[in-house]
Amino acid sequence: MPRPDEKSFAIPKLMVWEAWRQVKANKGAPGVDGQDLDQFEADLRDNLYKIWNRMSSGTWFPPPVRAVEIPKPHGGGVRMLGVPTIADRVAQTVVAMHLGERAEHRFHPDSYGYRPNKSAHDALAACRQRCWKYDWVIDLDVQKFFDEVPWDLIVRAVRVVSDASWVLLYVKRWLAAPLQHPDGFLEQRSRGTPQGSAVSPVLANLFMHVCPERKVRRCRRSFCDPGCASDGGRSSGFVVQAGGPNRRDVMSVKSRGGKRSRKRLAISGSGVRREDEHG
Repeated sequence: MPRPDEKSFAIPKLMVWEAWRQVKANKGAPGVDGQDLDQFEADLRDNLYKIWNRMSSGTWFPPPVRAVEIPKPHGGGVRMLGVPTIADRVAQTVVAMHLGERAEHRFHPDSYGYRPNKSAHDALAACRQRCWKYDWVIDLDVQKFFDEVPWDLIVRAVRVVSDASWVLLYVKRWLAAPLQHPDGFLEQRSRGTPQGSAVSPVLANLFMHVCPERKVRRCRRSFCDPGCASDGGRSSGFVVQAGGPNRRDVMSVKSRGGKRSRKRLAISGSGVRREDEHG
């Protein structure tokens, strides 16, 4: 018979404290409750205890995520971001830390998006170095990844690295948390993970590792190139640099009037679109 002070899940209090330190360092705007970092910190001990107590008891239920629209660069419409509350951000970071410890070493060394001590600048540096060896590039972008990624596949990807029941429980709850729009309307979702939440980056990397990265490996092998995949950075895109004297006709980078040209393949649910880009 378990003692009354025992919890359903063994989540260290120190882990919640470290999660708070990361949330505070990342700063960020308030969620739907309007509570900012200073207000949360004013009663820090009690707030962190509530998070730990409820997560350990299986009773942490995420509030709606505040929907924020930001314009895409170059006039490409708007991107919908999801801003969790400060408390929920701490809880998400606890799970993100748990998954990161078990997944980080599995990721491809040329994956740069949402990785510790890696950035898009590192990806650009790798591409710049390799462009002296290879004469063409494939640029792939998974359109509306954070809006459309299937929940069941994310959960399956999480199970690859963790069998902790509390992690799966809370991942499922966060995936299903509604978006609250500025007019108060609650949007119930059936797929996707909010771009802007603390746990979404590691979930996205897990999905990309378990699913598309295997296809990238097959692509690399088909071009006989020993190490050419580069994750494009802070998005759902990735770049495959490759080459070979007998495969240059597949995706050639040529000079037209002194400008570089490339082929862009955009993957969506309706298929693959190719478009020429110059610059």
